[in-house]
Amino acid sequence: MPLSEEELRALEQMERALVQEDPKLASTLRGTNLRRAARRRAILAGVCFVAGLAILMAGAIARQTIVGILGFVVMLVSATIALAAVRGTSGGARRTPSTPGAPTGSMLDRFGTPWRRRHDNES
Repeated sequence: MPLSEEELRALEQMERALVQEDPKLASTLRGTNLRRAARRRAILAGVCFVAGLAILMAGAIARQTIVGILGFVVMLVSATIALAAVRGTSGGARRTPSTPGAPTGSMLDRFGTPWRRRHDNES
């Protein structure tokens, strides 16, 4: 459901006030630090995945079923964490090639642009 013009204005005012009062928090909310943390989690999960694969192979070679199962569980958990980290950053971390007329600016500007276009087309 699109926001009304009054709601968009109120949100833009709140965003400006937040940036003025606490620029560090505003930067964090934009995702710069969150992306870095997600990248670290994804890399650590990749290392754990490789370790789980090694445990799985060691269990298979030693014919120890429980060790193989433990390695598989480590792989499964690390893959889940890596996917969650990657998907968590997909909103702002993935950059698509910019196209002419593509919305830029704050989050509120990007969300408000389609509504404004639709509103202008109706007029």
